[in-house]
This record gives sequence, C-alpha cells and structure tokens, in this order.
Amino acid sequence: MTDLVKVTIDERTVEVPKGTGVVETAAAAGIEIPVFCYEPRLGAPVGACRMCLVEVEGMPKLQAGCTLTATDGMVVHTARTSKLSAEGQNATLEFILVNHPLDCPVCDKGGECPLQDLTFRYGPGNTRMTFPKRTFEKPIPISPLIALDRERCILCYRCTRFSEEVAEDGQLVAVNRGSQSVIATFEDEPYRGAFSGNVTELCPVGALTSTQYRFEARPWEIQNVPTVCGLCPVGCNISATTREGKVKRILSRNHPEVDEGWLCDKGRFAYAHLGARDRITAPLVKAGPRRFEQISWDDALDAAESTLRAGGSSTVTALSGGESVEEAYALARLMREGLGANTAVLPEEVPDRFDAYRAPLSALRDAKTIAVVCDEPVVERAPVVDLWLRSARRKGAAITYGVPEGDVDALVTDQAGPRYGATNVYHLPRTPNGRGVADAWSAAGDGEPVDEKPRVLVISGDEAATDPAVRAIAAEAEFVLGIGMFEDSFRGIADLVLPGVSYLERDGTTVNLEDRLQRQRRAVVAPVPDVTMWISKLAERFDVEVSPHVSVLFDELAAKCFGGIAFSDVGERADLPPRAEEVSDTNPVSDARTTGAGLRLVAYRPLFSGAAVERTPELEFQKPEAEIQLSRDDAKARGIKNGQTVTVSSNGTSVELRARVAKDIHSGVVRIAREHAADLHANVEVKP
Repeated sequence: MTDLVKVTIDERTVEVPKGTGVVETAAAAGIEIPVFCYEPRLGAPVGACRMCLVEVEGMPKLQAGCTLTATDGMVVHTARTSKLSAEGQNATLEFILVNHPLDCPVCDKGGECPLQDLTFRYGPGNTRMTFPKRTFEKPIPISPLIALDRERCILCYRCTRFSEEVAEDGQLVAVNRGSQSVIATFEDEPYRGAFSGNVTELCPVGALTSTQYRFEARPWEIQNVPTVCGLCPVGCNISATTREGKVKRILSRNHPEVDEGWLCDKGRFAYAHLGARDRITAPLVKAGPRRFEQISWDDALDAAESTLRAGGSSTVTALSGGESVEEAYALARLMREGLGANTAVLPEEVPDRFDAYRAPLSALRDAKTIAVVCDEPVVERAPVVDLWLRSARRKGAAITYGVPEGDVDALVTDQAGPRYGATNVYHLPRTPNGRGVADAWSAAGDGEPVDEKPRVLVISGDEAATDPAVRAIAAEAEFVLGIGMFEDSFRGIADLVLPGVSYLERDGTTVNLEDRLQRQRRAVVAPVPDVTMWISKLAERFDVEVSPHVSVLFDELAAKCFGGIAFSDVGERADLPPRAEEVSDTNPVSDARTTGAGLRLVAYRPLFSGAAVERTPELEFQKPEAEIQLSRDDAKARGIKNGQTVTVSSNGTSVELRARVAKDIHSGVVRIAREHAADLHANVEVKP
C-alpha cells in the first residue's frame, strides 16, 4: 500500500503519495506553481529557471518547488499567499525578460507561449529596463527542419535535456558559460536525430521553431484536429493543425501508454506529402511507357469494372498496410464477394500467440529484461518503441538484441521461466496498419485463394506499388489496377490508377502494434472522393452492397473482429484490448536465419524513406548514409574500425560502404539500408 503524507499548500491540506513533487502536490490542491524548465518526461528536475520559487516553513530562503518532494507535515506558501514568493517570481520574470525581445506579434509562439501567459499572470506590469536589448544573428538553421532565435532563449535547458536524456543523440548542447551561454548543435552540424522536432514543442518560448510552420498561421486562425499518425505501426496520437483547409503542422497529443507525447520527425514533418507535385487528383489511364492521362470518373469505373470482370477469381489484391480498416474491408468485400478473388498479398501476418502477452508500450519502461527479436533497427521500424527501450535501459534494464525468431516460443513458454527473462512480448510490424488490414480481409470472406497465374493485379497503396515482390507479380499480370496518391509510384507498372487519400484526409480506424484500435479523424478534405465512396459505386456493378459510410462499414466489421464496439465509442483515448485467454499455435514463427559462409544480410527499410518522406524536401538530409552496420565482435574479428570504408560482396557483386559498429545488432548479422544494398543477397563478405 502506498504511503501517504499530508502537505499544506496555501492553507489547503492534501494527502499525496510519499515522494510526490511539490509542483504536482500543489496541482492536487488546485494551486498552480508556474514553471518553465520543469517537464516530468525529461527526468529529474534541474531547477534552472527558478520560476517555481516557493516559501517552505522551516527553510531559511526560497526554494525551487520543482526540486522538492512532499514530506509529511510540510507547509508551503506560493506566490498566492507569500509576499516573499511573489517577489521572487516577479524578480525571476523580470530577469528573464531583460534581453527577451518583445516581438510577440511576429513570433510563431505568440498566443501559445508559456512565457507570455505567465508574464501576464505573475509578472510586473511594466519594465524598469530602458537600455538596448542584446541581439543575435537570426534565425540560425540548426537543421532544415528547425530554426533557432537565440535572443528569445531563456536557457531552460529543456531542449538539451531531451537530446541528452531522452533521445540520447547528444547533438544539441549549451556552449559557453554564464550570460554568454547559448544553445547550439554539436560542432555546428545539422541536428539529425530521429526525434529532433520534439524540441520545438518542448521550448516554452519561441526560440526553437519549425521551419515548415514558421510564419504560416496564427493561433486564432487555426483548428487542431485530434487524430492518429498513419506512418508507422506505433500509432502515435497527434493533433493536425489546419488553416484554410490545409495542414500546417503536426503536434503530439500525449497518450501516456503509447507515445508519452513524443513524435518522430517522419510523423511530425512528412505531412508535406499532401501537396506533392505528382499528387493524383483524377483517375489516370496509361498513355505510354511512363506516361498517364486523366480520364473521367465514369470512364474510370467502366474501365475498372471491365478489367475486374476479365480477371475474375484469378485477380490478386496487394495491400500496403497503410489503408484504414474500413478501406481495406470495403475493398476486400468487393474482391471476395463480387469476384470470388480470394488471393491477397497481405502486408504481414501477426502470430496469434502475441495476444496472450499483450501489455501497453509504457510497460517497457519498467521491464527488467527485454529481448528484441527483430534484426532490423527498432528505431527504423517503430521509432517511439526505441525511446521506450532507452528509457528502460536508463532504469537498469538488460536488453538483448538479435534474439532468433525461433526462440520466441521458448522465450515466453519455458517452464523454468522465460529464457531471456522477458515477460512483455510485442511484434513490430513493418506497416502502419498491417494487422487491421489482415483482419479486415479475413472478415470479408472465407473462400480459398486460386492457384493460377493472375490476370489482373490490384495494388492498394503507394508503398505496395514500390515493393519489389509486388512489382514481380505485376510483371506477369495482364492488367494492373492501382489505388494510390502519387503518379511516380505507379509509372511503368499500372494501366489504370484510381486516386487514394492520406491518413490525414479520411475518417476511420487503425490498429497499432499493441493491437490497440484507434480513431483517425479527417483533418482536411481531400481533392478526390473517399476511397470507400468509389468502391461502393464499383461494388454496385457486381451486386455487392458496400456502404460508402465509414461508420457503417466499421459497425459491420466490429461485430466480427472488435467485439461489437460502436464506431462512436472508438474515442480519442483508445484502450488496450484484454489479453487472450489462450495462446494459439496455429501461426508458428519460423527461424529465418540462414547458414553458410559470411555474414547474414538484413536489408532494412529506413524510417526516413517511402512516399511521404520523398515528397518532403526538409527531410532529405535525414536519409541514411551509405553504411553497413555490424556487431563489435564481427568488426574486431575482421580488423574493421568504426567509420572505416569496407568492401561488401556477394554473388559477384561488391559495393564500398562506411562501417558503423552498432550495439543493437547480433553477431553474424549485418545491416544495410535497402537503397544501398544494391544486388547483395543472403550472406555477404565484409573486408577492410
């Protein structure tokens, strides 16, 4: 049972668990203690800004409230009841504003600025400072994504603490000392961390701002739409800021069990893909080897109908995993009920056994031992999971990387205890909604796939269109019908393309890697009809009744897959489903490791790749370098040093890459980003 202590704050007595911070204790009593540097997600408080000064009975001088913990009998006086505290806060604010520019009308933080708000609530009504304020060169681009206005900085150190203690990239630092201290990147290199954009939200003033959002909107002109990111399987909760029908920025919307309020740079900045130059805004028909021309919707649906009828049951559907549950279900009903086309290339299948060990991602933080089965870098496949792993390691967790997939059963079912000591098991999908899409396809029918050469291939999504395996099927098909957002994805492969929409332009649901069903809300109206609308019209021609309304599709599907939950009940805070009562052995996970000479190659797909990233110029610098990652043991055995150029060869093909010794990789395995793997296959030789 938790020990409680009594604390009196401004003559209000509250009971809180022993060890609770005084700032949180005051909040429990309904009293605000203003802060700038304090942010619980960044770890232990540092008391840098001194805005939280309080008077504590029995202590000779004012104390930083954020650094104090509640003890039994403690009596605290804030600025509401203590003249000394009020004077301390006023002096602190006056000092902070000595050189701070009063440029609120043009500052992107104006109207959303904690410094602005607290100055009005706690600061003096006028200034005694009449001398010129200190100025710096502005703005300083610390990366193509982030601009720094140094004269606005109040040295709260939130940004540097995030870089050092959360992302652990160590690229954002404070240089010089005293009044000359400024924020800078390490050796003035661009801030290339996968999570760099979080510092723009952490900054309590307008010192760190997004280059994409800079001077784009004012707080009274915008709307914030709560939704869920659709670019990776974590399903981070976000708010899409819109103005005049366009997305202007993406902010985090803290779900403490999923993302803790952090976002990767792909999820934060890649919304620019909505305005891509090759965005498909009308149906396209092939007019040359790599050329399309627009046609009307009526002609497009006529062409799609005749094509699908010709393909019949031999039609194959390739799904990308980026569809909403409802889009995938509508398409599956058209194909399976209307054509009897039961053959599908699913993004991936998740073994049912993982359902029995379901736990929120936040459980990783308190785990003592963690086994990572995935050979790919976690940050590339599910970036925020990497932050949870780092948090666990800081608390002393032992993390084992490169556990063979064949050991999963022993890991969780060994009678003598888990082999690696792990008790939370997660599958890290490769696609944002792979499990939801697979469930939707299964729920739409139970017919068997046809074992014959496909006459027609239907490709759903730009990511599927660029998948080498899907393109191999397309090369053998007589006709390819694509559904996607960008022309370049389908050039040279599709005969007919119907427009798709982004996750920011649709209503629906998605299932993340925890199997958590989450609601996606339309932030802006797409320049084309919803996918479910034209699928509904096309399905009518095959005597299949598919509703164009997302809520109706979901309610129909929910009765089969999601326990009958109503669409309206899938709220902004999605709950984690209960654990399965039994562990299924029907979908065994095979050990995919190969044997033979050399090192096994893992050609992974980088986080900063794909259709959305390719259409966001500001993210170009984040793309991975041409490097090979290998374990310390393998590097030592071959006499390879970190940063050294090495020759990687297999099957008569060789390529020169920079070597990087990585801690999160198992001996016998090397990793290369897919675009740099060239024609390398299976096992490779690595030589200095």
